[in-house]
Amino acid sequence: MTIQKRHYLSDLIMDFIEDVELKHPHSPNTARNYNLYLNRLVDFAGNILVEEIDGELIRKYRLWLNRFTDDHNRRLKPVTQNYHLIALRGFLKYCSKRDIVTYDSNKIELATKEKRTTASYLTLDEMAQLLAAVEIKDKNYLRDKAILNLLFSSGMRVSELCQLNCSDINLKRREFQVLGKGNKNRLVFISQAAAESLHDYLYSRTDTAIPLFLNESHNIAINHDDEKVRDQKGEYRRLTPRSVQRIVSHYAAKAGIIKHVSPHTLRHSFATNLLENGADLRSIQVMLGHEDISTTQIYTHMASPHLRKVHEQFHRDPKLL
Repeated sequence: MTIQKRHYLSDLIMDFIEDVELKHPHSPNTARNYNLYLNRLVDFAGNILVEEIDGELIRKYRLWLNRFTDDHNRRLKPVTQNYHLIALRGFLKYCSKRDIVTYDSNKIELATKEKRTTASYLTLDEMAQLLAAVEIKDKNYLRDKAILNLLFSSGMRVSELCQLNCSDINLKRREFQVLGKGNKNRLVFISQAAAESLHDYLYSRTDTAIPLFLNESHNIAINHDDEKVRDQKGEYRRLTPRSVQRIVSHYAAKAGIIKHVSPHTLRHSFATNLLENGADLRSIQVMLGHEDISTTQIYTHMASPHLRKVHEQFHRDPKLL
């Protein structure tokens, strides 16, 4: 008599996460997030058999997600609830590929999407204020000025900026490739001002570290002893997205900019600046690395005051006969 293998949820989640890591070797956050989302299902249902997942369990799980609060008493936004369901869909598809009988992933509908809010951006005057806030007396002023210029000049995501290595940068051509979402390479261009900032920053470094931007405690501005700065493991530390967030917020506050400013704000500012100066949405879509043009169309709302001026300046009504 053949004993049928029992497939427990936690065991298969671990197998699935390993499969995700193999398929997305350059996106460790994907596996990490999927692991978090799927283990919330274990928190809700327990380490049940995968065969026990059915429509009623998923209905109750969705209700649980909708009522869930974290340690800071914050509820999950609909978009975050969707991430949990998307992870569950992927997991169930993985089980199906392994011929493990479970619930049909196609039957899982996503939560109602939140209305897209208009993103914040900086005007050119505000961007000038932000850059002027970086002063020579600041410990890492060359690095920080290069970061701000690069984010605004290229429209890169903060994750893409943090992944850059020194060898990636071509200051002469002022263009280079970044690894974007879905492990897709994208060509980005930078302004002369950004290229000069990067040149000054790189020229100030005496180390041979691979990452373009180093953590504050391991960054070298001037080192007369020409010694390499390393952490306890003997390796240079790459600047993290969270650190870049703090850098941007610090200089925004120093510049007296009241609105919330993040690395993504500079990405929005880049796109809005292009649109206001006549760039078409399709070109902006390519430069931002958006898969869907609808994602890029948010910038038409951001630039509406400018578009109104264009309309009033160039639109003419027909003369009445």
